[in-house]
Amino acid sequence: MSTDLDLVRSPSALEVRELLSGLLGRDVSLEPAEGFSGDSAAGSTFAVYVDDRLTTRAVAVVDLPLSAYAGAAVGLLPAGGAQDAVAERDLTPILKENLAEVLNVMAALLNEEGRPHVKLADVHHVGAWPSPQVCADAAATGRRLDLSVTIPLYGAGRLSIVGVR
Repeated sequence: MSTDLDLVRSPSALEVRELLSGLLGRDVSLEPAEGFSGDSAAGSTFAVYVDDRLTTRAVAVVDLPLSAYAGAAVGLLPAGGAQDAVAERDLTPILKENLAEVLNVMAALLNEEGRPHVKLADVHHVGAWPSPQVCADAAATGRRLDLSVTIPLYGAGRLSIVGVR
């Protein structure tokens, strides 16, 4: 029998904003958004967070624009390169590496004493669609936070964080 303490914590929008603002060095703004489970036409990034037993505990889904903008902003790369990546529907290797670092730091939002400790296990970048189970986890209803994220001087995109049992 599982309890709420068997689940990773659900971050608030404020916590996500504070983490991203600190990490990206600018005042990121957030708004509630409709659920986002990935866009197979434009591409999306999927981050899989697992516990110490390698059980998936959460999935984060980032649309193509936010994948490019977050990857560029954390690396202080020009916004034009991120906009080119969106137009070409592909992330450069440095954007992928930088985005993976952002997603790795975001694991801190899911951890809390007394709950399963999670870490980033996999990142499926734009162009590499994940397994059907990861897609199903990303589409789950219930324990999810769906946001529109705007990074000043870069642009906006969608982020969803989904808790998985």
